[in-house]
Amino acid sequence: MRVVNMLAQIDYDKCIGCQTCAKVCPVLAIKIENKKPVINAEMCRGCAACEQRCPQYAINMVKREEPFTVYVDPSTVDAEKIEELCKKARLHPEQIICYCTATRAEEVAAAILKGAKSPEEISLQTGVRTGCKVECIEPILRLLEAAGITPEKPEGYQWYGRTPTVWEIPESVKEKYSSRGFYFDEDIKLLDKVLAAKSSRKEDK
Repeated sequence: MRVVNMLAQIDYDKCIGCQTCAKVCPVLAIKIENKKPVINAEMCRGCAACEQRCPQYAINMVKREEPFTVYVDPSTVDAEKIEELCKKARLHPEQIICYCTATRAEEVAAAILKGAKSPEEISLQTGVRTGCKVECIEPILRLLEAAGITPEKPEGYQWYGRTPTVWEIPESVKEKYSSRGFYFDEDIKLLDKVLAAKSSRKEDK
């Protein structure tokens, strides 16, 4: 659950129209009109990516007069479908995948099952990836992939490609590094046990 209480505002006296702010916004709330950025206040999630990266210091974060919450309630979606999607992505439904906003895999899965088809749509609906804006792109892409969705990368620096998980490491790489203290197969067995144990405890409840 993400409480949005800040809003980005542009100082056009300082803005040079470099478009960096539009390229880093994780929810695509900034559009370029007449060579200048325009912020969609309803879409802005107050993450401050634009403020932090503006080379001219032309963006300020201000408090909203009316804060609001963004959240996709997993209970409004079939629990079995959420669990199936999460398992396919090698994630437990209750696993936190964005520590900045404490967003769990089940919420992102619910957003996807409700129709979200890109990291930007998911971030807009759940708030995920509006904290540090770095690490949590990976589980989002994994969940989209598990749902059979290949999102089109926006122009800019919002996200990078998905990196392999331990389950996807080629056998040749495992053999190469097995003598150097890397035990990929053992890691996989342990992670599978952890996921199974969590699932069984959930079922016991």
